[in-house]
Amino acid sequence: MDAQDDTLTSDFSERRTGQRLRFRPERAAILVVDMLNEFLEPGGEMVLLEGRQVIEPLNRLLAEGRKLGMKVVWLCDEHPTADDREFEKRVPHCRAGTWGAGIIDAMDVGAEELRIPKRRYSGFFGTDLDLRLREWGIEQVVVTGVVTNICVRSTVHDAYFLGYDVFVPEDCVSATSDREQASTLYDIDTHYGDVVTSEELLAGQRTPEAAAAGA
Repeated sequence: MDAQDDTLTSDFSERRTGQRLRFRPERAAILVVDMLNEFLEPGGEMVLLEGRQVIEPLNRLLAEGRKLGMKVVWLCDEHPTADDREFEKRVPHCRAGTWGAGIIDAMDVGAEELRIPKRRYSGFFGTDLDLRLREWGIEQVVVTGVVTNICVRSTVHDAYFLGYDVFVPEDCVSATSDREQASTLYDIDTHYGDVVTSEELLAGQRTPEAAAAGA
């Protein structure tokens, strides 16, 4: 991760080893968090249009990841009932079966890729995501999507707590503000995993065909 503004760093957080993870695509899955109409399309209940900036780099990452044989899992905020406790804090959103709970059309979704509904911010909490990943032999996760400082961060935390190596490509996540993006990525990089760019993640991992084509 690039050097952060001095206002973000601290002696406490900088007490880190400096060790970086080795990316192993054969043991990795891409988790796509909440790329949904409710958050990314006009007319949604909680729209963060800035989040649309991740669509193009994320679609590129997904295409390259599939070539490498990586699993892709779509983690989707979805609430089946009107009395969901989350609605005590946040306006009702992503009701099951509604347009708002759907993945935006701009995302390239594979026909056979797994979609997991989640009622809380983390993609692991109250879902079978961990079980699915372990059945596939996954040891590393690449966490992408929106928003960095809420659902992405919560998913990163749980992944780390469960023993997964965590990568976050900074060009494939978007936060509620530039401040929150920088602060959250700094915390992830110092405590939970490696923050990289999608290009850095894939460096040296491209298929021979893609390399020959100059992709």
